[in-house]
Amino acid sequence: MTKLVSLVISAYNEEGNVGELYRRLKAALAPLPLRVEYLFVDDGSTDRTFEYCQALQAEDPEVKILRLWRNFGHETAMAAGLDHAAGEAVVFLDADLQHPPELVRDMLELWRGGQELVLTRRLEHAGAPAWRRLGSRLFYRVLNFLSERPLPANEPDFRLLGAKYVKFLKSFNERDYLLRGFLAWGVPLNQAAVLEFSAPPRLAGGSKYCFSKSLCLALNSVLQFSVKPLFLSLWLAALTSLFALGLGIQVVAERYILQNPTPGFATIVMVTLVMGASNLVVLAIIGAYIAKIHLETKKRPLYMADYFDGADRSVADRSEEGAPRP
Repeated sequence: MTKLVSLVISAYNEEGNVGELYRRLKAALAPLPLRVEYLFVDDGSTDRTFEYCQALQAEDPEVKILRLWRNFGHETAMAAGLDHAAGEAVVFLDADLQHPPELVRDMLELWRGGQELVLTRRLEHAGAPAWRRLGSRLFYRVLNFLSERPLPANEPDFRLLGAKYVKFLKSFNERDYLLRGFLAWGVPLNQAAVLEFSAPPRLAGGSKYCFSKSLCLALNSVLQFSVKPLFLSLWLAALTSLFALGLGIQVVAERYILQNPTPGFATIVMVTLVMGASNLVVLAIIGAYIAKIHLETKKRPLYMADYFDGADRSVADRSEEGAPRP
C-alpha cells in the first residue's frame, strides 16, 4: 500500500505565495511513489489566504485546510497541523517560499531510505535586514547560554519527522509550544540527517516577525526550557549584598579607624539605587516564571479551529478544540 505523508504548511497572510508553493510542491513530489496530503494551516489570516487555499482544495482533494479562529502564532499553528496530520511522516514548512519546496523531495527520499528525522540548516537568508541577522545570532547565543540543552543555530522549523518523533511531540502537554526546543530537549539531534539550503528572496509579502515578536519568542524560549535565570538572579543578589557589605565596612573604617568621616549622601543614594535595581531585576525574573505557571495551570485549549477536509459536505461547523495531549 502506498504510504501517506503530510505536509503541514503554516500560512499567515500569504495570499501571494500559496498558489506558487502548491504548484512547485506538486511538481517536485510527482515522481515519488507516495500519497501526499497538503495541510494548509491558516493562522488567522486577514487577507485572502483562506480563499486561495479553498481554490486549491476545489482542484485537489488532497488539499486540507485548518483555519484557526485567530492568529495564535507560528508555533501553535504547527502544533495544530501536527494534531490533524494523517500521514506516516510529517514535513513542516512555511508558505512564504523561504523554505525551498524542492528540498521536500530530498527529505522524503531520505525518509524512504529509513531516516526518521531530517533537519535543515539555512546558510544564507537573501533579503533579510542586518538587524534580523544580528538578532538571530544574539538570540541563539543568549538562549544557549541560559539553557540546559543547546539549540542549534540557523536550523528552522523546516524539517521532516517520522512516526516515532510525531508521537514524541504529541506527548507534550504545554501551552507554550516550541517545536525546536522540544526536539533539542529529548532527541539526540546528531543522529538526524541535515540538509543545507539558502533562503531565496520573497516572492510576495513580507516577514511577519517584527522585533517585538522576535523578542517575545526569545524570552518565552528561555523561560520555557531553562531555570538558569533564577540562579543568575541569586548570584546577582549575592553580589549586590557583598557590594553593600563592602561599602559598610568602608564607612566604619573611615569613621572609627581613620577618624575621617565623609559625607554619606552620595553613598546612600548609590547604595539605594544599586539595591533597588537588583531587587527589581530579581522580582521581574521571578514574576516571569510565576506568569508561566499561572498560564499553564489554567489548562486552556491550545487553539480553536475549523477543519475542511475537501469532502462534498461542509465541515465548517466542526470546531476543533486544541485539547491538551494525553
